[in-house]
Amino acid sequence: MSTEPDQSGSRSAAAKWRNLDGEPDPLAAPVAPSVSAWNIANAVTMLRLLLVPVFAVLLFHDDGKDTDWRVAAFLTFVVASMTDRFDGELARRRGLITDFGKIADPIADKALTGTALVGLSALGELPWWVTVVVLVREVGVTLLRFWVIRHGVIPASRGGKVKTALQVLAIGLYILPLEGAAQAIAQAVMAVAVIVTVVTGADYVVRAFRLRGAGARRERS
Repeated sequence: MSTEPDQSGSRSAAAKWRNLDGEPDPLAAPVAPSVSAWNIANAVTMLRLLLVPVFAVLLFHDDGKDTDWRVAAFLTFVVASMTDRFDGELARRRGLITDFGKIADPIADKALTGTALVGLSALGELPWWVTVVVLVREVGVTLLRFWVIRHGVIPASRGGKVKTALQVLAIGLYILPLEGAAQAIAQAVMAVAVIVTVVTGADYVVRAFRLRGAGARRERS
């Protein structure tokens, strides 16, 4: 990952390095050849990846019926989710963008989200169709980003940021051992998260095809 000309960064530069979901886009940022993969930004990414099996163990303990362990799983999920905001900012502000980080960051993100969704479905607490819809969207968008990357990067959208926040909130609520009205709130948040996930995913497909088409026309001209 490479250094920004101004560490405070202009809004246009920040948008250029973010994907449609408003998340740091490691594929969009140039790599500084002298930067070692052994740096603080990649360490934070690896911490998130290492927390995934810890989270899984906590979630599945006693078939997910132990309240204390579920709370511990929730706290682990929150900490892991928070690191997703830190590693990208550290990499850009300190000029620590690397090829390793470009690969490891999205893997860590999908591993955390995927483990949580699959785990909740395996415990019978979240319908499998919800897990399939979310994961297909996330994997599909990642593949689309690779498909259009040589033509450009689709700028961030508010919908993408809302999608990410809703997913984290909904999954977090499902991890907690909630009952009654609180459980109904969790279900409502998850329903909204799924809707926003599908809508932003469809928007990404449309914009990706437009970007690729525009790139193809430039190449022919």
